[in-house]
Amino acid sequence: MTDPAAKSPAPQGPLIPRNPALHPVPLDPDYKTSVTRAPALPLLSMESTPSEETGPTFGHTPIGVLDNNLILNWSRGAAPAVGERILVHGRILDETGRPVPDTLVEIWQANAGGRYRHVKDSYFAPLDPNFGGCGRVLTGADGSYEFLTIRPGAYPWPNRANDWRPMHIHFSVYGHSFGQRLITQMYFQGDPLIDHCPIAATIRDRAQLDRLVAPLDFARARPLDFLAYKFDIVLRGRRQTMFENKIEGM
Repeated sequence: MTDPAAKSPAPQGPLIPRNPALHPVPLDPDYKTSVTRAPALPLLSMESTPSEETGPTFGHTPIGVLDNNLILNWSRGAAPAVGERILVHGRILDETGRPVPDTLVEIWQANAGGRYRHVKDSYFAPLDPNFGGCGRVLTGADGSYEFLTIRPGAYPWPNRANDWRPMHIHFSVYGHSFGQRLITQMYFQGDPLIDHCPIAATIRDRAQLDRLVAPLDFARARPLDFLAYKFDIVLRGRRQTMFENKIEGM
């Protein structure tokens, strides 16, 4: 079905003002890494480079048929990954609710045991030989995307005495160039660890944090197969999704 908003003209008028106060605080002693990473001097505005402004652009040709199926893409269809199967889907929208088509959406995540396929991940949960933890897809004409994957496990991390990261999936959204890339995280409805995570707590406004929590979507669940979670991403405006690499809150 064609989305009427996809063909409607872009609204005219000034951009919705941004509110830096809604962004996660850069320095929080409870999030130990932020103590050394947080900027100590005022930020500088740098001129963009040609590569940031002009490329790359992505077409459907480089996208494989299993690229958005993390259950099968690592083994190339030979064997499924272990864990609870889930569908994660949603739409990429601008501040007025218009869909953003042909945009590359990438995700990466831990496996069902809470371990990433990364040389620096020393957690003793086993690696799944059939799970790589990465996927990608281009949005459709209505801004929609979907990934079939495994629910990631929570995992401990060396912050304070006993800190755990809640279940989450990392999202990267490209615009039409590198300079427009945005990165965020999606959490899962009902996960009690969200309330104990120092990283999530850097978002002071609970309503803002809740925008990173994907609700169950039984309408897209498949009986005897998988549950579904819906995660729409809004690029700007008063309902904007919080991004890790964007200094403005709105």
